[in-house]
Amino acid sequence: MNKKLVLYILFGVFAVNISAQELLCNVRVNSSQVQTSDRKVFQTMQTEIYEFINNKKWSTTNIQNEERIECTIMINISKKISNDEFEGSIQIQSTRPVYGTSYKSTLLNYLDNNFRFKYLEYQSLEFSESTHMSNLTSVLAFYVNIVLGLDFATYSEEGGNVYFNMAQKIVSNAQNAPEKGWKAFESDKNRYWLAHDLMDQRYSDFHMCMYRYHRMGMDKLGEEPDDARFEITEALESLKSIYRENASAFILKLFFDAKSDEIIKIYSEAFPNEKARIAKTLIEIDPSHSTKYQAITNSSEGGSR
Repeated sequence: MNKKLVLYILFGVFAVNISAQELLCNVRVNSSQVQTSDRKVFQTMQTEIYEFINNKKWSTTNIQNEERIECTIMINISKKISNDEFEGSIQIQSTRPVYGTSYKSTLLNYLDNNFRFKYLEYQSLEFSESTHMSNLTSVLAFYVNIVLGLDFATYSEEGGNVYFNMAQKIVSNAQNAPEKGWKAFESDKNRYWLAHDLMDQRYSDFHMCMYRYHRMGMDKLGEEPDDARFEITEALESLKSIYRENASAFILKLFFDAKSDEIIKIYSEAFPNEKARIAKTLIEIDPSHSTKYQAITNSSEGGSR
């Protein structure tokens, strides 16, 4: 079932089929570290990146205006290498609404420190699915597809795979690019491995987890908290298979960097046996946040079971 149909069922939305762009993305370019008298170029850059992301149709899926995926892209420029070349980082955050609430669940919160690109003011930003035209547009398109894929993955199992496939194609197109971030040997946590892990059959439980955690868990947490927590627990337990296959899998870092704080809040109202079980699982599969997870069992709130 596609996202659009799921949202119609959830919210009872029946509207004229007017297709909109998929993203509602807030873009910010921070150039405070760059010493230059020409600040206007960065404002123009911000505007053109905003329009490139928000005004382009990234898929054939029909998206209603109220369904647009909310995300934020922060580009922090640390160095102006030449008149048209820049270096810095890009941080991408995206959220998903939780049915029946005003709460938005974070799906992605990732900082990419390998971001070097060329930009010439007023030169149109162009992207091709078949070739690497510029590092700026390839990086932006890559993360757009990751954001789309993660969002669609929460509405149907493997619903994001078409976007993850496109992200992997963008990586393939960039293998001869001089800029870092695209090649397997450069790092075990970069764009190459992000796309690779999302399409690796060894990590297929990640897609089940994304769907079950959000659609069967988060969307029902307000009305059926005990049943919803059970689904979330089972979803998180399924990630053990990935950890035991590869304890340093990039996909686990991606998930828990976005979810660790949320998970702690979810279990604040849980029964003691639930807290003990989930804390043990989380400390095993996400040791980097183990101190946080110990707070789950230390909490005095919750049921008496």
